[in-house]
Amino acid sequence: MGEYSKAEVDGNLMVITINRPDVYNALHPMASEELSGHFDEFTNNPDLWVAIVTGAGDKAFCAGNDLKYHSDLVKQTGKRPIHPTVTGFGGITARSDVYKPTIAAVNGVAMGGGFEIALSCDIIVASQNAKFALPEPRVGLAAGAGGMQRLARQIPLKKAMGMLLTGRHVSAQEGFDLGFVTALADEGEALEEAKKWAAQILECSPLSVRATKEVAMRSLDISSLESALKNPRYPGYVSLAASEDYVEGPRAFAEKRKPNWKGT
Repeated sequence: MGEYSKAEVDGNLMVITINRPDVYNALHPMASEELSGHFDEFTNNPDLWVAIVTGAGDKAFCAGNDLKYHSDLVKQTGKRPIHPTVTGFGGITARSDVYKPTIAAVNGVAMGGGFEIALSCDIIVASQNAKFALPEPRVGLAAGAGGMQRLARQIPLKKAMGMLLTGRHVSAQEGFDLGFVTALADEGEALEEAKKWAAQILECSPLSVRATKEVAMRSLDISSLESALKNPRYPGYVSLAASEDYVEGPRAFAEKRKPNWKGT
């Protein structure tokens, strides 16, 4: 357990918890650095196949940048806080080549950088009391950790602009209707619901899941479906086709048993 976060491992699942409930899990650079270490471990450990990120308590997933810390630092030193540039806000928003699946369990407010952390994940599970916003323009900032780019790609553009240009708060239900929330959960049950989604992913071959995510995400940069279909083979798919799991899956199906995935 770190000073600002904790990471727990259950089999092939890692649960990363932002642990600053006294400030609604807002992050300063030290917390982002600590979280980056957890995501490094998830990325590099072959035995970890799925990650869930959530916030401590039931009021906040992450309220974004710790503006009090930001203001105090400027007053004391004249310097502005800088979050890690390699891995981004919360240690995740600048990672673009991690094809292991990630799930955000949003239990309360996800504002600014907190919403950007959630948008960085593949699946967002939101409790009924969750609130989302990119309110940076209201305090003279901008959503510089990928929020402007990701939201405009994940929901219809006019809907995204309605959020981006006003900084307005969006409920969990509206987020579900707009399409950036994958699933809703009762208040206090976001993490448990996220674990159910993780369990379904863990039933699948980890190499199949990674290949699927890689192709889906990298294909978004290709202008037409025809071009995407003709694109050179992706590394993840090549690795899958040469793996033990590629043989084990069909064999287990034929033998009417659960597959024994190796991830190799």
